[in-house]
Amino acid sequence: MQNQRPVPTPPSVAACRRGRRTAVRALATVLLVPALPLSAQARMALATAINRTARFRALSQRTAKVYGQLYLNVGAARARDALEHTRRQVHSGFEDMDRQSWPPEVARLLADVRRNADRLDALTAQAPTKEGFQAVSAQADQMLAAANTTTEALERLAQAPTARLVNTAGRQRMLSQRLAKNYELLAAGLDSRTVREQMTGDADEFQRALAQLNKAPISTPAIRSALELGQAQWVFFEAALKRQPDPRGLENVATTSERLLEVTDSLTSLYEVALQDVLG
Repeated sequence: MQNQRPVPTPPSVAACRRGRRTAVRALATVLLVPALPLSAQARMALATAINRTARFRALSQRTAKVYGQLYLNVGAARARDALEHTRRQVHSGFEDMDRQSWPPEVARLLADVRRNADRLDALTAQAPTKEGFQAVSAQADQMLAAANTTTEALERLAQAPTARLVNTAGRQRMLSQRLAKNYELLAAGLDSRTVREQMTGDADEFQRALAQLNKAPISTPAIRSALELGQAQWVFFEAALKRQPDPRGLENVATTSERLLEVTDSLTSLYEVALQDVLG
């Protein structure tokens, strides 16, 4: 196999970080060629902004999901805590975005996301009912659409293909939550062909995106580990989704969707950091 060599001494933490940055830069060079001549600081701000607006997509669906749990009485105490936590995340996300100056078109899109978020928040303040769950789900989809448009606008502004990795990983968060929300719609008697077709499409998209991220030229040991964990969590989540929407199935979907959200959120942040390493 290989020639015998002395075992090298472990490198320092600083040396490891320098090596990681060097490897990431080398892998990303070809992707960064077509980028706009923006400053490194501006591109780093865009990477963070893409993560924030992409997170609004997931938060819209998580809001509807936990509201559905309240209606269906699935871990009601946890659902109330999750709803409040999601509200805080939405609020802090807008605060983060307000710290930057954006082109007028992006500012207009962000304002649209905020309006839809406010409407969603008002609906979730009402006592959960079947009709209320349906209305919250519909408004969550409106917020999702607005957040998605904004995320794509920021990605175009960056004009760096590496920004797509942050967007793609961030979208995985949303898919996990929309799948769980739609499963709850089935349980609530709000079944429809559209809901079932969307669930099938979302499951397929999630798996395709995982495969794409595994093949992406930008990677680190932490990213590879997160991808492996995401694949493992997806197996549990997919199995839960295949159960009938009975009380046990609802509990399993609620639990596994939260775990998958945590993993994909961490993965998105890792891509954001990797991109900043390249641009910084």
